[in-house]
Amino acid sequence: MKIEDGCLVGLNVRMFDAQGNLLEETGAPIVYLHGAGDIFGRVEAALAQQEPGYKASLTLEPEDAFGEFDAERVHLVEVDRLGGDISVGMRFEGLPDRPDGRTYLVTDVAEGMAVLDGNHPLAGRTLRFDVEVVSVQRAGDEELRAAESQEVPDFLRVVPPHDLHDGDESHLH
Repeated sequence: MKIEDGCLVGLNVRMFDAQGNLLEETGAPIVYLHGAGDIFGRVEAALAQQEPGYKASLTLEPEDAFGEFDAERVHLVEVDRLGGDISVGMRFEGLPDRPDGRTYLVTDVAEGMAVLDGNHPLAGRTLRFDVEVVSVQRAGDEELRAAESQEVPDFLRVVPPHDLHDGDESHLH
């Protein structure tokens, strides 16, 4: 069976950086619903009309994956405003006094200040995805319900527009 909209597709995926370093991989095949926009559009387009056994290596530029790095999403915040002990790696939903729906990662703490970065950790990076189609089946009602509850790995998941450009979809290509 060929991949088309409404098919459940089983994939093995490996993600590499531009230098060829393995960043992430699926331990077991993941299943996504083709045509639902659950995975990157360039990957989904490359898989259309393919069959089990198909393999491809796709290079995605930042705009096709996690977006460009945006320096305006990096903020210096007083540790006192964040409350308690703050350390590198902590995550905050929104900035103090400014909930914006974005997740911020603490990337540095020094002299009473914390650096909060609202960019996706892979923003600005060119990535290579090696994909292998392991199964294709037409989705019935039961399979569609099961697919809705399955989680696509974060490294293959489409980032909502508000996470890329503060909700301004005009920046998306």
